[in-house]
Amino acid sequence: GLVNRLFNDGFFCLKCSISPLPPPAGFSSYNGGGMNGTSTMMDFLEEPLPGVGTYEDFNTIDWVREKSRDRDRHREITNRSKESTWALLHSVSDAFSGWLLMLLVGLLAGSLAGLIDISAHWMTDLKEGVCLAGFWFNHEHCCWKSNTTFTDRDKCPEWKSWSQLILGHGEGAFAYILNYFMYVIWALMFSLLAVLLVKGFAPYACGSGIPEIKTILSGFIIRGYLGKWTLVIKTITLVLAVSSGLSLGKEGPLVHVACCCGNILCHLFTKYRKNEAKRREVLSAAAAAGVSVAFGAPIGGVLFSLEEVSYYFPLKTLWRSFFAALVAAFTLRSINPFGNSRLVLFYVEFHMPWHLLELVPFILLGIFGGLWGAFFIRSNIAWCRRRKTTRLGKYPVLEVLVVTAITAILAFPNEYTRMSTSELISELFNDCGILDSSKLCEYVNDFNSTKGDDLPDRAAGPGVYTAMWQLALALIMKVFITIFTFGMKVPSGLFIPSMAVGAIAGRLLGVAVEQLAFYHHDWAIFSGWCSPGADCITPGLYAMVGAAACLGGVTRMTVSLVVIMFELTGGLEYIVPLMAAAMTSKWVADAIGREGIYDAHIRLNGYPFLEAKEEFSHKTRAMDVMRPRKSDPALTVITQDTMTVEDVEAIVSSTTYSGYPVVVSRASQRLVGFVLRRDLIISIENARKKQDGIVSTSVICFTDYCPPLPPSSPSVLKLRSILDLSPFTVTDETPMEIVVDIFRKLGLRQCLVTHNGKLLGIITKKDVLKHIAQMANQDPESILFN
Repeated sequence: GLVNRLFNDGFFCLKCSISPLPPPAGFSSYNGGGMNGTSTMMDFLEEPLPGVGTYEDFNTIDWVREKSRDRDRHREITNRSKESTWALLHSVSDAFSGWLLMLLVGLLAGSLAGLIDISAHWMTDLKEGVCLAGFWFNHEHCCWKSNTTFTDRDKCPEWKSWSQLILGHGEGAFAYILNYFMYVIWALMFSLLAVLLVKGFAPYACGSGIPEIKTILSGFIIRGYLGKWTLVIKTITLVLAVSSGLSLGKEGPLVHVACCCGNILCHLFTKYRKNEAKRREVLSAAAAAGVSVAFGAPIGGVLFSLEEVSYYFPLKTLWRSFFAALVAAFTLRSINPFGNSRLVLFYVEFHMPWHLLELVPFILLGIFGGLWGAFFIRSNIAWCRRRKTTRLGKYPVLEVLVVTAITAILAFPNEYTRMSTSELISELFNDCGILDSSKLCEYVNDFNSTKGDDLPDRAAGPGVYTAMWQLALALIMKVFITIFTFGMKVPSGLFIPSMAVGAIAGRLLGVAVEQLAFYHHDWAIFSGWCSPGADCITPGLYAMVGAAACLGGVTRMTVSLVVIMFELTGGLEYIVPLMAAAMTSKWVADAIGREGIYDAHIRLNGYPFLEAKEEFSHKTRAMDVMRPRKSDPALTVITQDTMTVEDVEAIVSSTTYSGYPVVVSRASQRLVGFVLRRDLIISIENARKKQDGIVSTSVICFTDYCPPLPPSSPSVLKLRSILDLSPFTVTDETPMEIVVDIFRKLGLRQCLVTHNGKLLGIITKKDVLKHIAQMANQDPESILFN
C-alpha cells in the first residue's frame, strides 16, 4: 500500500486513522446512496474498521502512509484544540505523551539492567563458592563486613569455596579437583536452563538482537520479537548465560531488552499503538537507553542509535533518545549495582599524558583490531551458515552444552579466563598502584624514587611474566571460542568478548613497550621523553585502545565507539589515541570485507534490509526489475467500477500479492490508485456481515460516483475509502539507482511503473533487494525471510 493521503474529502481519512470523531459543524457526510438520499445504504467505512491499515507479520510498513496519517491526526487535534478547554488539554497531553513514554522506558530499562547486573555478579561467584553470612551476597559484598587486612581482602572467613564447604579445607589436589568439578557443573546447569527456557518459551530471545532490531527499525514487522514473553525470558536467560562463563556479553542483549520495554510501553498510548512509524521512533530512543545502561554511556548510546541501528532518525527522536538515555543512566546509578557509585565494572582513571611516538603502537593495535574483526566475521558467518544448513541446527541444546563444557574446562585452570569477562577487562584497564595485589602488578619495587601515587616504570617481576603467559593463552582461547559462541540459542552479546580480546592484546603490547623503555631508555626514540625513574608508559591505556580497536573491527562503529570508550573509562585526554585506533581498525577491516557483524547476520538470515550506506552503481532501469517480466502473465489489476464482489474475491484467493493496482478499465490500463490486499479482505467480509444487500454479484466501486445500474441489480459496495489515490509511480526508463534511492529515503513498500501514463508493472522492496543481490553475484533467493 502506498501513500494514503487518503482521498480528497480528507475526512474519511481521519476517520480511518483515529478513533471515530463526530463530523465538525457544517459538514454534510456523504452517504453512498446517490445524492437524492433515497437509498439508506451507508458508506460502511464511516467508522474505521478494526484492522484496516494494519500489517501482516513479516511485511514491510509503508513509512509515507504512516507519516501522513500521523500528520492528519495531529492536524485534527490542533484544529479542535481551539474549540474547547477539554480539547486543549487533550492536545497538551498528546504532545506530552512522547516525553512521558521516554521517562517510563528509561526507568524500566534502567531497573532491568540493574537487576541483571546484580544477579549476574552473584551467580558468577556462585560457581566458585558461597557466602555463609547470607547466600545472596556475592564474593565482594560478603567480604565487606569482614575485618581482614587489605592484602587478604579476598580470603575473608565468611566466604567459603566449595571444597572448604564439603571437605573442610581448601588446599591440596583433591580440593582443586572438587572446585574444578563444581565450576563445570554450575556452568552446565546455568547454560542448560538458559537454552531450555529460550527453546521452550521465547525462541526470539536468543542471539544479540541487534541485527533484528536494525531490520525492525527499517520498517519490517516481526511480531513477537519485542513482546512481553521475549522480554521476560531474555532478562532471565541473559543472567544465566553470562553467569555460565560462556564467552559472551550482556551489552547487545540489553539493547534488545530496552527495545522490548519500549514496544510494550507503546501500548499505553494510542498515538504509538496505532502508528508503526511513530512506534519506531520510540524504539530508536529505547535502543539508545539500552546502550546507555549497558556501558553507563548516555551520549554514546544516542550516537550508537544514530550511527548503528536507526533507519529514520529525525531531530525530535534525537532529543527523545537523549532524554531516555539520561533517565536510564540515572535509574541505574541510583540502583548502584556494583556498590562503587559507577555505572560500569571497568571504570578507570589514568592521568599520565601520552607521547606522540606512542601513536605507532596504537595504530598497530588498530591494525590488529581490524584483522581480528574481519577474521571473526568471516569465521562466525561460515559457522552460522553451517548451523543453518546442516544437521547441527537440529540440536541447539546439545550444542550449547558442548560449547559450555569446553569453555568451562579450558577456563578454570587459567585465572584470567576463570573470572568473568567484565572483571578481566577491568583488571586489564587498571593502572598499577602501590596497593595493587594482582599478578599484573608484581614489578620489582625500588622505593627510593617514588613520589606520591605515580610509580615509575619498573622492571617486571616473576608475577608479570607468569601473567603474560596466562594472558597469551587466554587470548588464544577467547579468539577461537567466541566464534562458536556468538549465534547459539542463548542471549549473547559481542561487545564484551571483542573488548576482552583487544584489551588482552593491548595489555601484552603495553607491558612489552614499557619494559623496552625501561631497559633501553637511552635509545633515540625514548631519550627525549622517557628519562629513568619517570612513569612514561601506561599499559592500561594500551589495553583500552586495543579494546576499542577490536570492537571497531567487529562492529565498524567509529564515532559512537570512541564516545562510548571515553565515557566508559573517563579518559578524556585519550580521545586521539582512541580515534586513531578506531579509524585504523575500520579501514583495515573494510579493506578485507565490507560489512560489519550485524549487517553480515542480517544478510545471512535474509532479512529485507536496504542498507543506506552502500552505493548502487549499476546501469539498469526500472523496466529490468519490475514484474511482470516479458515472459510472465499480465499484471493482476482491479478495475474501478466494473468488477463484482466474487470477481475480486477470486483474484484475492488465487494470488498472494499484498496489494493490487486499480485501473480505469482493462483496455485503457490507466492508473487510478492502489488497494491493499488486507484492507480489501477485511472490508468485503465486514460489508457482507453488516451491510444490507451485499451479495456475490454486487458491483464494487472505487470512485465517488458509481455508474447507474438497472433497478433490479443488488446494492453497490463502495470502497473509495480504502483506495490509495496517490501511489508512488516512476516511468519505465527511470535508472535503478534513483529507484533504489527512493525506496531507501522514503521507506516505500512498492512503486508502480508506467509508460505514457499506462500501467506497466510494479517494483516491490523485495524485487529491489533481489536485484541488488543479483548484481553483487549473490543468490537472489536468499532475500526471503527464512
